[in-house]
Amino acid sequence: MKNLQIKTLLLFFSICILSCNSNKKIGRENESTIYNVEEDDVEMNKAIEKAKQTLDSFDFAFKNNTRVFTFFGLKKKFEENGNVEHIWIGNIQGIEEGKYIGVIDNLPEKIKSVKLGDTVQIEKKEISDWMYIKKSELHGGYTIRLLRERMTEGERKKFDVESGMKIK
Repeated sequence: MKNLQIKTLLLFFSICILSCNSNKKIGRENESTIYNVEEDDVEMNKAIEKAKQTLDSFDFAFKNNTRVFTFFGLKKKFEENGNVEHIWIGNIQGIEEGKYIGVIDNLPEKIKSVKLGDTVQIEKKEISDWMYIKKSELHGGYTIRLLRERMTEGERKKFDVESGMKIK
């Protein structure tokens, strides 16, 4: 799978969790779609919890990276001036002093302290999802899976074609 397809996937699945907004999509011209989710969304909170509980699977794959893995990403929870936004971090470069180092892969909507392309540190407690791609198959990506389930059939088909990955 090409990295361009992964970028498309992450841009398609930017997610903001905002306490004041209902479940809805925000389309931005030439930018990623943002899915607003209430902070008390039970299913989303379960997906985030599952990601936290299974982070060891990401760590194992990352530390044992071979050519079969084509992408590693982490979603980090950012908080600023009462705003909360969960942003995908790609190009995971390593782990230093217990923190992952990676690059902002989504254009933030509400958070102004980081921008697309910034290198950031991610503490384990800040992670709200993780993913890697192995032989075109998504591993992790629990929030992605949930949002995909919530799509219409047409949206799911479009997503599957654009992402080029298999979700089982």
